[in-house]
Amino acid sequence: MNRRHCATAAITLVCALALLTSTGQASAAPIPEPSSSPSAPADPSQRYSNADLEKVREQIETLYRKAGAATDAYNLAEEQTKKQSGEIVKLAKAIVDGQARIAALKDRAGAQAREQYRNGGLPPGAQLALSNDPKLFLDGINKVRQSQQASKSLLTELNQTQQDLETYTQDASANWEKLEANRVKQAKAKKKINAQIKAAEKLESRLEKKERDRLRQLEQDAANRAQTAWLSSGAVKDVSGEASEAGAAAVAFATAQIGKPYVWGAEGPGSYDCSGLTSRAWLAAKRPIPRTSQEQWRLLPRIDIQDMRPGDLIIYHADASHVGMYVGDGAIVHAPRPGRNVTLAGAGSMKILGVVRPDK
Repeated sequence: MNRRHCATAAITLVCALALLTSTGQASAAPIPEPSSSPSAPADPSQRYSNADLEKVREQIETLYRKAGAATDAYNLAEEQTKKQSGEIVKLAKAIVDGQARIAALKDRAGAQAREQYRNGGLPPGAQLALSNDPKLFLDGINKVRQSQQASKSLLTELNQTQQDLETYTQDASANWEKLEANRVKQAKAKKKINAQIKAAEKLESRLEKKERDRLRQLEQDAANRAQTAWLSSGAVKDVSGEASEAGAAAVAFATAQIGKPYVWGAEGPGSYDCSGLTSRAWLAAKRPIPRTSQEQWRLLPRIDIQDMRPGDLIIYHADASHVGMYVGDGAIVHAPRPGRNVTLAGAGSMKILGVVRPDK
């Protein structure tokens, strides 16, 4: 995007948003220049009309939505990396144990070879044939059989241990490759998140304090309109489920975090992102759940909105990039976005994808 040309042409924020969507760039679009047209605000102290700020609000919301999706990708990669690291540690221990086992089996094989040497180098069968004592002959038969069986078992065990060791080594190598791939994925996701958040912060920082206050009010107004429409649709008309014991514990934990800041990738105790809050709340209720909103949507049992109860998780947006916890009376507790704190909000204030129940 040619920023100098955009500034010279004074294109509108809507055009900038269209360019942003088409190119996939995370750069902030220019805020509309203060207008002296009839649509400008009556109060001369206001540089931007509500219509201008509404465009800014939509742009910031789009950027944070993209950051939310990238945050989920980062969190999932981080979770997978931790899992792969744990598997590598287990495999490393198995390799060490396997090597020790092979060394012990070789020592046993060596002992058998030394015993044969002490017997004149004759195999047990030849020694048996040279015996003139019937009792010794019969005892020798048993010893030969035992020796043959022991040698066979030793060789079988040695071969199996060597095969296991080769398998462990191959698995460890594959896991290292997966770990490195996840680290690359993490780095890309983190870079994308930072770009989206910085773009949104830059866009908002260009506003004066009064304009930022008006912008926040526009955000609240948009959420209220969506919540009112959702309630008016009768979506929660018959919702009256009571929280389970675990659900009540999860709600108690989540609501106790109200006022703490949103920080992407955070899982507490001082800050949270949206899925960090819900996963920690259910962990506090002794029910571990997936870390990210997308994995929560993919793996947890889904239920109908009419059947939801406090503690259930409401997943938002088509890409499942946001999650909040239902607390009853048509409300959720959630961590909204950077620059905002954990708060209560209308459950219908965002586009609902579906509802999942961690303790079903």
